[in-house]
Amino acid sequence: MPDVFLKDRSLLIVSGAEAQSFLQNLITTDIVSLEPGVARPGALLTPQGKILFDFMIWQDGDGYTIETDAGQRDGLLKRLTMYKLRAAVIVAPLAEEGMTVSWGNEVGGAQDAAGNQGVRDSRFAKAGVTLTRRAGRHGDDAEMLYDALRISLGIVTSGPDFALQDAFPHDVLMDLNGGLSFRKGCYVGQEVVSRMQHRGTARRRVVTVSCATALPATGTEITAAGKPVGTLGSVEGGSGLAIVRIDRAGAAMAAGTPLLAGETPVSLVLPGWSGLVFPTSADEASA
Repeated sequence: MPDVFLKDRSLLIVSGAEAQSFLQNLITTDIVSLEPGVARPGALLTPQGKILFDFMIWQDGDGYTIETDAGQRDGLLKRLTMYKLRAAVIVAPLAEEGMTVSWGNEVGGAQDAAGNQGVRDSRFAKAGVTLTRRAGRHGDDAEMLYDALRISLGIVTSGPDFALQDAFPHDVLMDLNGGLSFRKGCYVGQEVVSRMQHRGTARRRVVTVSCATALPATGTEITAAGKPVGTLGSVEGGSGLAIVRIDRAGAAMAAGTPLLAGETPVSLVLPGWSGLVFPTSADEASA
């Protein structure tokens, strides 16, 4: 069972009598239905519906813990503090830095010094893998193992895979992995993402990318017949992730047009757990 330490992760705690209602009316995740011991993905959006901050969130006693990239924590703390106004809510950073992720047949068996077994990551559960997250260092500096796993499953992270304020939740499959609610009512950016959902206008989606040799660097453009399809994200050897226009990619594959990452021929596959398929005609793409 790998135990991998992710050094660039930080934590916030949101507590107080109105913590649940405060978060429920602000972020994309339905935290009212959040099960104990489970971490779900979430985001705080811009009013235009794009991802301003992305994170994992879970229950922590009467409050909620938010795990985010270390570079986002202070900005997220400032933004949450701005939104709380006079609400009975406390938003504070946690001193412990980094997260340990574990997966395999014995996941959940290891504990930290406080006896905490961690929380199960719902994104990986959706893909058929049990993976837990625990605060602090309880494993090795082997992030490449974790990256290889999430790449194989089509699980993206901001930074290498998409830029904040540039992607909609649908682009990163939050409509399918439990991070985006369409039933809980209003939150920042909700009108835009609901319109995308009901109109079926999401065309940018996460794919796994593979080739016979090593893939080029993160940020390399993926093209078909010289036209842009998407951009390469995380890369581990001959496997990687990308967010692409699935209508353009589907049309290219149906026509037998090679897909290239730079000059390297690549194959694209939609994550099996997503249930998505590539449109193969102009009519299907606009349906």
